[in-house]
Amino acid sequence: MALISPFSAISSAPSSLTPLRTRPPTSHFRNRIGVRCSSAEAATIRDDLQSAAIDVVADIKTERVVVLGGSGFVGSAICKAAVSKGIEVVSLSRSGRPTYPNSWVDQVNWVTGDVFYVNWDEVLVGATAVVSTLGGFGSEEQMLRINGEANVVSVNAAKDNGIPKFILISVHDYNLPSFILSTGYFTGKRKAEAEVLSKYPNSGVVLRPGFIYGKRRVDGFEIPLDLIGEPVERILCATESFTRPLSSLPASDLLLAPPVSVDDVALAAINAVSDDDFFGIFTIEQIKEAAEKVRV
Repeated sequence: MALISPFSAISSAPSSLTPLRTRPPTSHFRNRIGVRCSSAEAATIRDDLQSAAIDVVADIKTERVVVLGGSGFVGSAICKAAVSKGIEVVSLSRSGRPTYPNSWVDQVNWVTGDVFYVNWDEVLVGATAVVSTLGGFGSEEQMLRINGEANVVSVNAAKDNGIPKFILISVHDYNLPSFILSTGYFTGKRKAEAEVLSKYPNSGVVLRPGFIYGKRRVDGFEIPLDLIGEPVERILCATESFTRPLSSLPASDLLLAPPVSVDDVALAAINAVSDDDFFGIFTIEQIKEAAEKVRV
């Protein structure tokens, strides 16, 4: 089960959701060809056209998303959001299918497995994007493995199998001092982010939310993190103009960075899946903007 922490590796992020690339407009032309023929020839052509079968190829884009850690807090929200948008979903996690009886759960293909040992050829077949929520705490070795190595293995597997997009759920940079950023957790996060942006320079996405709130299930119990996160988010957003000068202080964002709804993170990930011009590193505010684009 993927764990989301209120910390992240530090690096710069784009200042807006303006696409980093644009596509040239596509023009459609209709050619008119004049043909001279006799009345008999015209009748023959007309009969042939009426009897010929007409093949129409519809330009319909279908998505198939593989969510790593899909049975976790953030992963399950992404699976649910994808299903609601008509996207085919495969979840890969060590715990497999979750136990809660929601209707959307039946529409997800739950695969039990470990990213280090899974048969990627089977999991990724037909996929158009991979979304990773992998991460967690533990010993230095464990944090390097789950935050860094697990994601690096996943990125390379996706690239080797020709998957066009990779979305990593990372964590906000809290302006922490360097001695904290040198620990296994942050070193692993930085390594994972670098791998995504290196292997997917024009389609890789790194989402950096802060504290993520929502109704989280732990050992069969539901923890209503939204009772804390939602009011704090509103207060910090309302007082942002007053607290902005404090953002340069070390670790100031531990108190000043607004929490993010798990639904916003999920919808931002879905936007990344469906929008070919959405790539790069995205901050808390940009995640919320991206979520609004697909909320309807």
